[in-house]
Amino acid sequence: MAMDEIFDRLRTLQDILSQKIHLEQEIQEIPKMLVTQEELLSRLKRSYIERNLDYERAKTSESEFKNLLAEAEGNREKAEKNMDAISTQREYEALDKEIRDASEKEQQYRKDLQREERLLADLDAQIKQSDDLIKQQETELADRRKGIEAEIADKKKQVDALVKKEKQITPDLDSEVFFKFERIIRNKMGKGIVAIKGNVCMGCHMILPAQFANMVHQGEEIVFCPYCSRILFYEESEQGEEEFFNSDDSGSLSDLEDMDEDDIEDEEEEDEKVNVDYEE
Repeated sequence: MAMDEIFDRLRTLQDILSQKIHLEQEIQEIPKMLVTQEELLSRLKRSYIERNLDYERAKTSESEFKNLLAEAEGNREKAEKNMDAISTQREYEALDKEIRDASEKEQQYRKDLQREERLLADLDAQIKQSDDLIKQQETELADRRKGIEAEIADKKKQVDALVKKEKQITPDLDSEVFFKFERIIRNKMGKGIVAIKGNVCMGCHMILPAQFANMVHQGEEIVFCPYCSRILFYEESEQGEEEFFNSDDSGSLSDLEDMDEDDIEDEEEEDEKVNVDYEE
């Protein structure tokens, strides 16, 4: 297969892989859209439980104040009946004090009971409102999940279609080149093959040694940029061939002799630190 055809295939493959990777990332991100709504539902349920506990406590207090009020009313009524049977001033004063004490307690317990009844009414309204909100959120969340499932299914179909196109292109490509090419696209924002103009890589904009650039220009083999690891193809610069060979800053091919595959791997790992790794 001629190199021009290989480069054409790689460019087509680049578009396919970029779309596929973008869709795969969207498939992973879509469920995260439910997080906020799920957290809201969780808070509503916690609040609902807390209000129910408050309601039960208020209900217990209401029952206690009812008993205390009934007891105070009974004591007052009993003391008032005993008024008809007193014979001394001392007995009258003692009984009168008992009636006053019972009446004060009765009034206080009635106030306490009314306060608890108001609290119960408020809590009951809040519980009903929370229950309605929870049901509403659960319905909306269920509908949203169905919508998301349908959206994910649609995107997976698109991915499957792209995979079929990918398989039509890759059989004649070197498996190692394809593996590295796909990884580069994941890490380099969708660009795995770029031009070299003059002796400058258009992917990382680094100046390459003239001998290295000449090797790309010859187009006899697949060459990876030693700096950004992208596949390079030659594209004549606007300044023409002269600049291609005459950059004083370009160095020589010997400058890259020590930059073997491990060095390129290290460079890619360094790049991955600042790019989100999809597979993670």
